[in-house]
Amino acid sequence: MLSKQLLNPKSIVVIGGSDDTGKPGGKALENVIKSFSGKIYVSNPKADKVQGVKSYKNIAELPQCDLAIMAIPAQFCTETVKILAEEKQTKAFIIFSAGFSETSEEGAKIEKEIVEIVNNASGTLIGPNCIGVLTPVYSGVFTSPIPKLSPQGVDFISGSGATAVFIMETGIPNGLQFANVFSVGNSSQTGVEEVVEHLDKTYVHGESSPVKLLYLEQIDKPAKLLKHASSLIRKGCKIAAVKAGSSQAGSRAASSHTGALASSDLAVDNLFKKAGIVRCYSRTELVSVASVFLQKTLEGKNIGIITHAGGPAVMLTDALEKNGLSVPEIKSELKNELLQELFPGSSVANPIDFLATGTAEQLDKIIEYCDKKFDEIDAMAVIFGSPGLTEVFDAYEVINKKIKTCNKPIYPILPSLKQAEKEIEEFLSKGNINFPDEVTLANAVSKVYNTPETSEEAPTLPAINTEGIREIIDKCENGYLSPEKIQKLLDFADIPRAKEFVAENIEEAVKYAEKISYPLVMKVVGPLHKSDVGGVVLNVKTQEQLTEEFNRMMQIENTTGVLLQSFLTGTELFVGVKYEEKFGHQILAGMGGIYIEVLKDISSCLSPVSKTEAEQMIKSLKSYKLIQGVRGQAGINFNKFTDIIQKVSALVTVAPEIIEMDLNPLLGTAESITAVDARINIEKK
Repeated sequence: MLSKQLLNPKSIVVIGGSDDTGKPGGKALENVIKSFSGKIYVSNPKADKVQGVKSYKNIAELPQCDLAIMAIPAQFCTETVKILAEEKQTKAFIIFSAGFSETSEEGAKIEKEIVEIVNNASGTLIGPNCIGVLTPVYSGVFTSPIPKLSPQGVDFISGSGATAVFIMETGIPNGLQFANVFSVGNSSQTGVEEVVEHLDKTYVHGESSPVKLLYLEQIDKPAKLLKHASSLIRKGCKIAAVKAGSSQAGSRAASSHTGALASSDLAVDNLFKKAGIVRCYSRTELVSVASVFLQKTLEGKNIGIITHAGGPAVMLTDALEKNGLSVPEIKSELKNELLQELFPGSSVANPIDFLATGTAEQLDKIIEYCDKKFDEIDAMAVIFGSPGLTEVFDAYEVINKKIKTCNKPIYPILPSLKQAEKEIEEFLSKGNINFPDEVTLANAVSKVYNTPETSEEAPTLPAINTEGIREIIDKCENGYLSPEKIQKLLDFADIPRAKEFVAENIEEAVKYAEKISYPLVMKVVGPLHKSDVGGVVLNVKTQEQLTEEFNRMMQIENTTGVLLQSFLTGTELFVGVKYEEKFGHQILAGMGGIYIEVLKDISSCLSPVSKTEAEQMIKSLKSYKLIQGVRGQAGINFNKFTDIIQKVSALVTVAPEIIEMDLNPLLGTAESITAVDARINIEKK
């Protein structure tokens, strides 16, 4: 938790304060003086006064102090923190200084020593290598801009100081307001996850900031982030995040299809989806999504576009439709009534175009109809610039009033940033937000609308044979399991599988073939990618063919036996598992066989997977129509596919040692789904 001394200190000392406001210590002191009403101290060994404040040349002479803001070289920080924590009862530290774990092993050692001192004092450390903290109580940063803070603005947490500045620079001109800003730097003690935890534990709906923005370059504690972000969202908060530093799936050596497809970045994606966090990929997108959050909630996907300019309306329509939202034609009989209020040549089809000569009164009337009378409209995007002929204060005042009084959300697109600069400035001063670019708005609204809700906190998984699974896993060594052990695990997990036997000689093969009955499938045991080495033969119908293929297969390098299996038909499906360090198990599903290699059409979810999540995994596949059945062909049993996804999730919950698993292919029909090939890799820590 963040200490009260960090959030609401009674006294602040700036260590390394300077008269030179071009230096971090000077600018930070200036910002504290301007914003903080409590006691302010300075420590500078070369000055008696700094910016009019008495300077304590010797830190040991300082009075008791709640918060220390430090702008001194790294090598002097440890001793300074020690004196403040142990002798001055200082419980909060913000360290701007660089030169710690981000630069060298020696720096990392110093950083660790400082963390130990602060922890022993039950204090809070922000940084090092950060720009600081902005709260309603004080501006503890050495940078600008410093936005005017509002309780109903956004809480913003950033792992990068410079990026925090740039995101504020992006948002402020559009009217985005901030409540608190935390730049956590190296996150040596307090990272993004800890700040989110604090915001969760102190959240009061209707009083706390309703929106949280995150910029992360690493996620060290994904379970903590998932827990508290999910909790915040369930309480009514909204969260958007940028996770920079995506890794490419192809950059790692992978021994299975799942390993090749389940990247670290996919794990981040899955964490965000499970929590209900809207994932963004740029500063502009993050700011735009935050701005959408701050409007009324969009309850449906039908957008009414109100415009006096055709081009932007067309681009907005295209972008909305492309992202799964709709700009429906208005068919209400009342549209003719509205048309009578507009100039000749106007259109009420949607977009509603009331021409460049349209008036503020007409705009008012259009918005009223969309809000109260046109049931096919769920929200409005209002495009209103200035042709440069007259001022448009009256039109912007209409939008301002309607945003506050309408039941449906209104997204103002005011693109005339120069021509209507004064009007936009006045509009923003009333607490509004502008979306100057219509396509950026469309993408943001779509992201918010299409992000799934927070998943169940503790989903119910299918009952499986826990004892039997643990008995097998406990006796196994690390590595890929034998077919016999895999068969038992699948049986204990109640995952349907084809009847199969492994033969090490031709006599066994003939005997097993009689038990299974022809036709058969034959697969080599040993080589990882069987098809690549000619190790799979389908539809073996006779003993002569069995003998010929068995002898050939045993000559393939690394082959230890041949697996015999009933020859089944159906649509090839895939379910897999990949363990990602810190994040846990990712469950993947999609079309199987060669389709997984060619199409790479997969969906994924962090385990445990609820029934709703499993259903959504299947429905989100591009190939979902094939699963439903097309052109008279029977589809695949949806409920059984869902069930297998959940059972695989249950299996890895019982056996977390499974680090990789492929069920590929599963053969699916309208009646059943059966696993015909499986691979399981375990690793005991």
